[in-house]
Amino acid sequence: MMADSSKRIDKFTMISGLVLFLASWFYTTELHFLLLTAAQLILVPMTLHLVMEINKKQAFIIGAGQVSVFLLHVITIHTGQMFLSVIYLLFTLYVALCGLGRFFRRGFVNWAEISIDIGMMYLFMGGIWFFIHINGINTGFSPMLNWLTAIHFHYSAFLLPISIGFFGRIHKSALYNVIVPFILAAPMLVAIGITFWPLLEFIAVIFYIFAIYSLIYLALKTKFSYFLQGLFIRLSFSALGITILFSLVYSVGRAYGKWYVTLDFMLLFHGLVNCIFFGLIGVLGWSLHLPESKQAVWSFPVSRIRGKLTTDNSYKSGLVDDLSEFAEIKELPKTIVNFYEQTNKYRLFATTYWAAWFKPLLIIYKPVSIWLNQLNLPVSKKRVEMHGQILGVNPLLDGRKSPRAWVRDVNGSTVFTAIYSSHENNGTTYMNIALPLPFSTMIGILRLEMRNKSLVLSSRGDGDQGIYLATGKLLFKLPLSEDFLIEEKQAGELTAIHKMKLFGLPFLQINYHIVEKNIPKRKLPI
Repeated sequence: MMADSSKRIDKFTMISGLVLFLASWFYTTELHFLLLTAAQLILVPMTLHLVMEINKKQAFIIGAGQVSVFLLHVITIHTGQMFLSVIYLLFTLYVALCGLGRFFRRGFVNWAEISIDIGMMYLFMGGIWFFIHINGINTGFSPMLNWLTAIHFHYSAFLLPISIGFFGRIHKSALYNVIVPFILAAPMLVAIGITFWPLLEFIAVIFYIFAIYSLIYLALKTKFSYFLQGLFIRLSFSALGITILFSLVYSVGRAYGKWYVTLDFMLLFHGLVNCIFFGLIGVLGWSLHLPESKQAVWSFPVSRIRGKLTTDNSYKSGLVDDLSEFAEIKELPKTIVNFYEQTNKYRLFATTYWAAWFKPLLIIYKPVSIWLNQLNLPVSKKRVEMHGQILGVNPLLDGRKSPRAWVRDVNGSTVFTAIYSSHENNGTTYMNIALPLPFSTMIGILRLEMRNKSLVLSSRGDGDQGIYLATGKLLFKLPLSEDFLIEEKQAGELTAIHKMKLFGLPFLQINYHIVEKNIPKRKLPI
């Protein structure tokens, strides 16, 4: 098993990288520059072989990046150096696009895989700063600072996020989910601090220390597949725990002008320890047994309708034919069941509440929603009646089971166009809702559950639940969530609370009052 896993790192890539690195040694007068060369020729290619199944085209691109780095040690003509540095820049751009592609095939889910994605995207920043350093572009900073920023993005921003991504495949905890965002944000904050504001660098390093030592703690608690792998990974993370303390002392010196640790010492000690013990030992550790991703592939049916809705000129009575397919309804009030199965018999009155932090964004959001005729909710808290009808949709066009569109409007302006369907997975029937958008569709997968004679619909959970964006062949999970709570207040009348969050922050709440059309009008509660 260990031998099979190690084949993910191509022997030719390893040998050629090592040979080119040793050859570069003979052409380098300032040996500290080899710290970045080691990452470019050996560590980055080895890591990419772990992340991706490399095909011939990708192997050529990696090889071109390696050769360009080596030749930069040999060729001193400015035109040649610019050409070679462009090749390496394009190589890092390609890696970043691969990382972006990984992200768009999954979206905002699974911190372990997101960490790998962002690590790959960060490499392009390293390529940019390396290009700046090689070509002597005037950034207002010293050539050494440009080089330090390049090496920073190769080690702290590429190797570390990918390593903790692999670690997240075998370890799952609330603490892990906290430290990963810290580690992903720190490289950019440290780089900004190094470049513009030393105090920010110091603050970022403090958070970085918390994250690194938490990572070491989790690694010590985690059981690895092989003893040697566990030893290597713990040693790799622990090396960071040592070097980050020197980074803290160095950042204090930069912030306050008191140099307790010199730059020469940082290059020698900090650089070598990170290169050998963190970088090389870490990559070798993961190559002993690469954990497989636990991220499930989305397999539920997705509406094929994009852009303008086309109906089949038929009408449906309710959002669902049988609510009992979705949840236990024996103890649910009959009014809730009837509302979903005979929706056209009810009137909806809605009051919209936007979170204070989101209101400035309504300047942009509202014109877009009007143009789309989708999610076009009122800005004010004034109670409004939403008129709606449920129209049949051709299942051959939509691609899902028994689709029907609920079109709602306020004062003649379309607010929602949502196409309702369902699907079953692992014994659970989900409500599968599509909101057509230009060239794409927003998908809401909700799970229904009865609680205390109320009905709860939620996009949060470990199953298919979530809010997604489908475009082309991509199905991308959005950082949105929604929850509905539907209750019967008195016979024939319902209340519903619809809450939405963005990145875990509440930004919208809609309170509904729902009454049967044949019941005489009552004074609506405020």
